[in-house]
Amino acid sequence: MDLPLTAAVASHLEVLTDAGSTNEILSERARESFSRPHLSVLLTDNQTAGRGRLGRSWTAAPGASLAVSVLLRRLPSADTRGWIPLAAGVAMADAIAEQLPDHAVAVKWPNDVLVDGRKICGILAQATQDSVVVGTGVNTAMTASQLPVPTATSFAVIGVEVDADRLLATYLRALDQLVADLAAAGDAVASGLHAAASERCATIGLDVKVLLPGDSVLVGTATGLDAEGRLLVLAEGAERPISAGDVVHVRPA
Repeated sequence: MDLPLTAAVASHLEVLTDAGSTNEILSERARESFSRPHLSVLLTDNQTAGRGRLGRSWTAAPGASLAVSVLLRRLPSADTRGWIPLAAGVAMADAIAEQLPDHAVAVKWPNDVLVDGRKICGILAQATQDSVVVGTGVNTAMTASQLPVPTATSFAVIGVEVDADRLLATYLRALDQLVADLAAAGDAVASGLHAAASERCATIGLDVKVLLPGDSVLVGTATGLDAEGRLLVLAEGAERPISAGDVVHVRPA
């Protein structure tokens, strides 16, 4: 895989023919040695044991998607690190939108990127002792028959051949800048990340069903993001901040 633009942005680039989980491999590399500096990248187009949120498995046909993990060592304060998955979502949404200018590209809170309402990318951030590894899975050449669910999509299904090198380089630059600005400002509002994430967030303004930890369900309207990146849901006359849970966009019948 020839990625000169990506190599120029990443501090260290490792491309694997195949991999179990790029997040697990890069996390192990980071623990073993500091030879993996900030903005090290590990990727493959054949991930065989990927993981999503809540330990869910994630697989795709060889060559149908890109699994990319990025090591972040220059971190914001601990109380703002919950914004990192949203920063990754904004960065990837911007990178995808650059190649799909005629389509609606948005972030579904907290960690999916949607094109025309269908999922094209998932994000999983995992903390190590002194770093955060951000993993993304982007559906690139996946055909309609290979889509895991009817609500998914890919560049190929849309009819666009993705420039993977340009996509990754744009994503890395944006992610690095958003996290650096967050660290410098000390909070997401001052850094501009809150505004950028709110603008990209497709969930805001929709009726939602939130599957909360402990199997409880909250039904209401998503009204915005708070200063900590939590989703605000108006239900039964009260606005509740949601920090974890699966969010379902309720669509008209």
